[in-house]
Order: sequence, then C-alpha cells, then structure tokens
Amino acid sequence: MTSPGHRAREAVRYARAMTGQLFPALLRYWRQRRGLSQLELSLETDVSARHISYLESNRARPGEEMVLRLLSVLGAPLRAQNQALVAAGYEPRFAEPALAALAPEIDAAIAQMMRQHEPFPLVALSLDGTLVRSNEAATRVFSAFLAEPKAMPATPDMFSLLFDPRLLRPFVVDWETLARGMTFRLHRERLLTGDARLKDTLERVLAYPGVPKAWRQPDFSQDPQPLVRVELARDGLRVAFLVTVTVFSAPQQVTLDELRIESCFPLDDRTRDVCLQLARR
Repeated sequence: MTSPGHRAREAVRYARAMTGQLFPALLRYWRQRRGLSQLELSLETDVSARHISYLESNRARPGEEMVLRLLSVLGAPLRAQNQALVAAGYEPRFAEPALAALAPEIDAAIAQMMRQHEPFPLVALSLDGTLVRSNEAATRVFSAFLAEPKAMPATPDMFSLLFDPRLLRPFVVDWETLARGMTFRLHRERLLTGDARLKDTLERVLAYPGVPKAWRQPDFSQDPQPLVRVELARDGLRVAFLVTVTVFSAPQQVTLDELRIESCFPLDDRTRDVCLQLARR
C-alpha cells in the first residue's frame, strides 16, 4: 500500500506533466491560428526557432516573460494569455474584475460617455454581446420597438435583441443584411479569440427561426464592415443609426480587453427628433 506522502508526490508529478503538455499545445494553437511558421514567429519575437521548437515539443519550459512575449506577439487576448501562463505553471497576470469593480476613473469615464451621448443610445457589451451597461436613451429607444416586452431576458444581449422574433427583429429594416453581418462578426471574433463562450453564442444565434443554414460557415469573401447601419420602423415610428464600436487601447485587465462600447449616431433629422421626443416623456 502506498503512503499518503507518495500519493501526494505522484499527484504533483502528474499535475506538472499535464501542465507541461498544455502550454506547448496552446503555443502551437495560437501560432497556427495566426498562420506563422516557427521561423516566422522566431523573427517576430527575437527568440530562436530552435527554442520555439523545444517549447512546442515540451523539451523546454518557458519563463513567465517568455510566455507573455510569445502570446502577445501572436495577438492572443488577455484571457488567453492568462490561460497560457497558468498552463506554464504561473499565476495569471491580468485581473478580471467585475465591471462595477473597475478603477473609479475608468468607471467615471464610461459613465461620462453615456451621459454625453444622450439622447442617443449607447451600450457597453461584453465579448459575447451581453449588455453590461447602457444609457437611458438606449432603454427608451429600444423599448419602443420590442414586439413582446415581457420576453426581454433578465440579462439581455445584443444578439437576442436582434435575432429573437419577440424582441427587435420584426422592426429591423433589411434585417437579413444586418443579421448576416453580425453573424460574420461573431464567426470572426470566435476564430480570433478562440473563446468558448462565442461558440455557445453562435450556436444560440444560429438556432433562431429563419436564420439561413449557410450562415453556419464563416463567409470570408466579403470584407468586414467597419461601420454598421441599424434602422427600425414600427407604426410610423422610424429611426436610423450609424453604430460605431469603441474599445480600450492597451488594456491591462481582461474585463476592459473584452469590453465593447457601441454608440448610435442619428443618420437623419427625423431620428434626432424622435430621440428628443422620447427623452421629454
């Protein structure tokens, strides 16, 4: 019978072996995702191709800074860099505070953006499209176009709002064009980040009625549109917005790295007037 001490040592050895196998797999995954050979990655990072080969074959263990150098050059998001650090046996480097626990100056900046954008909608979204914060205009405007207000989920997300027939979808002008673009963006984000949450979101989106089966595969024949146009019409009420996306530059937190702020700008005087009228109610 083995002693408790022996079993503990075996467990540690097993954990180390699994850790050693995971980091090489992650490094190879991100390198291939970016379409780089070991030599090309070597030139980008100033690390010898031989050492990269050793890291991918688990014949060498990377230092903490080496992990960060390789993954940052490969464009891995901060969440993935944390995962690689843990896989290599280190602590995560980038914090993931709740949005409400962000530094006061960041929270104040987001709140100011939302106030200044009134009376036009502005929302803050997580990577998977969940609405984590919105200004009053967003609530006013979008509520006016909900087919079944009681169907609004407790934690709404932009994909549900635009794909669920009970929410905004019946009133979206040229819905198919907008939805196809959003699906393409979701495919692209999933491929770029490797985030499992986006796979779940994509499956949910594709399961909505009327979503073409062809959208299950990403279509790279068209370039992603830098700007999005959203037009809603219901019983004589009509608004049209240009939607821009803002991200934080060089964030050092996973929360900020994944945050998307979407601002709606009126495309015509009619939309501007509708937003002003809704604000006065």
